[in-house]
Formats: sequence, structure tokens, C-alpha cells
Amino acid sequence: MKIQTGRGTIPLNVLVAIWSVSAVVSLPGLAISPILGDLDKIFKHATDLEIQMLTSLPSLLIIPFVLLAGKLSVSRNKLLILYTGLALFCISGFFSLFAKNIVLLIFINCVLGVGAGMVIPLSTGLIADHFTGAYRTRQLGISSSISNVTLVLATSLTGWLATVDWHYPFLVYLLPGVALLMTLSLRKYKPDRGEAATIPAVPASPTDAAIGAVKWLPGIDVPRLVGLMLLYFLATYVVLVVTFNLPFLMQHYTLSSSASGVMISLFFLAIMLPGLFITWIIRKLKNATVFLPLLLICAGLLLIYLFKYEWTIGLGCFVAGIGYGVIQPLVYDKSVRTADSKNTTLALALVMSVNYLAILLCPFIVDLLTGLFGKSGSADFPFVLNAAIVLLMAVVGYRYRESYVFGAPDFSE
Repeated sequence: MKIQTGRGTIPLNVLVAIWSVSAVVSLPGLAISPILGDLDKIFKHATDLEIQMLTSLPSLLIIPFVLLAGKLSVSRNKLLILYTGLALFCISGFFSLFAKNIVLLIFINCVLGVGAGMVIPLSTGLIADHFTGAYRTRQLGISSSISNVTLVLATSLTGWLATVDWHYPFLVYLLPGVALLMTLSLRKYKPDRGEAATIPAVPASPTDAAIGAVKWLPGIDVPRLVGLMLLYFLATYVVLVVTFNLPFLMQHYTLSSSASGVMISLFFLAIMLPGLFITWIIRKLKNATVFLPLLLICAGLLLIYLFKYEWTIGLGCFVAGIGYGVIQPLVYDKSVRTADSKNTTLALALVMSVNYLAILLCPFIVDLLTGLFGKSGSADFPFVLNAAIVLLMAVVGYRYRESYVFGAPDFSE
């Protein structure tokens, strides 16, 4: 079976290998999540600092290694970077199964963060290398969907494994080994870049001058990429309130605490859905493809804030997830279009790094803003605050709906 790429075809096994990389990028941190509440019992002599390092340091290391992998991809063998990252990811997972003390576990998970950081930009970079136009947009949507559905399934699996033994959740980190074996087939296949893979030059403009001024980012339309990074950072930040703050809201209003896990899973499943139909959505919404999803996120957060019933909270999570699920693959696709064929992975690495930056900074930003408004400790104020932020973004998106950042991509490129 041959798969159309926009510049020819590729074998099905090549596509499945690329999808396998998308399936592992959401795994970092999942093994720690179900045992967070028991870390002080598992490691009785561990300090608060050591526990904080175990949960945050691996995520912190992902960001510089995402950027490093993106930069190395310009002049180095991308498959070598991918194989190194997958190997480190898998090996660290294997040794986590046998860790006996928290210091060793911190070190092993730092190695995992390094490996994951090297793999993450290539999950979309490989798609950019093999596909173009509407075919690339569709595959980036599918990649986003695979990543999110894997997150839901792996979260359920690690939660169950943690009830058996605290080591067992780390078994999910062996999945990169499967991806490594599957991607070995990519060594024998060389993508046909063709003319369509190169972004056509734009006539002399301030943008071109800006590109030339940034010597360490040649071949990338820097102003457009920065705009996409800002949009992606803010969109990611505003929806993270669902995963970080929903359990506290459910507890505060004496709703079923177990239901919060179901709500968050529903949120990630909703993020998955638009990716499967992203080209159809873009063609239907056209230049409303960004500001309407932003309005959906706003509506979802307001539903959670205004109506304290489990079914309305679930509906709010679903609506917000749908909105974010459109924006994520759209931003990836536009990021590819800001770079020439040599620098696509670097452009994607820069954009994807702000996703992890938002994850790290979200709790601190929420605490800062709620404190400024005198609402420190409020369970529901972060939802209305982020709804106001995303509403402002939607207004800006509508005002500049003809611009590159907020408009629809041109599938003819």
C-alpha cells in the first residue's frame, strides 16, 4: 500500500514508523504521576527538594534538548539523533524498574528527559520531510491525535500498574524501544523533497530583512515563527488550567474526586478528535480557523467556572479540548511553512519547546495572577481568569484573521 505525500508516495511501513515516534512523545512524566502521592512513603528519607527534582528536573531538561535536536537536525543525520534519543528514552525506562533510591531515580529520569527532548521535534520533523501541502497538514493532525490518545491510554495503564508495584508504571518507558525497532526501516528510505518542500521566496519586505538579521536562524521567517510561538504558548497555558486545577475545583465543591480523572481523559480525547479531520476543518472555517477555536476554549472554561455539575464540567472540558485540538496541529503546520526544507525541524523544535515551557510555568503564572487579583487559593478563579485571557486572544485573532499567524494556511504551498 502506497501513501500519497503531495510529491509522490511512500510505503505504509514508513508511515507507521513515523507514527510510532508520535506515540511516545507524550510519555515523559507519566510513570511518576500515579505515585506522586506516595513518594514520601516509597522514599522515607527523601527530602522535599529531592521529590521536587524528581518531578520537575526531567521536564526542565526536555526544553534545551528539544532545541539542541532541532539545531543539530540542520547539519547532522536526523535518524542518528532520533535513534540516540529513543535509545536513551528506552534504556532509562528499563533502569527505572530497578531503582532503589531517589537519587538514582532522579539521575535516570534526567537521562530520560534528555532522550525525550531529542525525539520530540523529530516526531513532526519527519512528517515535514516526507509530506507537503494538505497531505502534510493531515499527517500533522494525525500525529497530534496519536500523541493525545496515547497519553490517555498510557495514563490509565500507569495508574493500574501503580496499584501492583510502584516500579511497574516505568514499563511504559519501554515503548520507545518498539518505536526504535520500527524506525530502523527509515534508514533504507530517502524522502523525495522535490520543489514543493521549499518555501517559495517572498519579494523584498521587512520580513526578509528580519530573517537576514538573525544570523543563527537562517532560512526561517523569524517574525512569523515568533508569532506562532506566542500563540501556542498562550493557548497551551490557558488550557493547562484544566489538568492542573480541575482536581482542586472538584474537591472544593465536594464533587466526585474520582471523576476528575475521567474529565481530564475526556479533555485529552477531545484534543485528539480535530486532528483526524484537520484539513476538512481548515477548509470549512478558512480564516476563522484560529479565533473560533479560541472562542471554544473560552466557552469551555466558562462552563467549568459557572456551572458546578459534573456533566457541565465534562462538557466544558470537551469543548475546550476541541478548541485546542484544532490549534495544535495548525500551529505545527504553519511552523513548517516558515522555514525552508533544511530548517523545518529546527522551526518545529522552537515551537514545540514553548509547549513544555508553558507546562513548567503554568502553576507559577496562575499563582502570580491569582495573587495579584487577591484570589490566592481560589479553586475556580483560575478558570475565569484564563477564560478572559483567551477571549482577548480571540478578539485579536478576529482582528488579524487575514494575517499569517491567525489566518488559514495555503495548501498550494
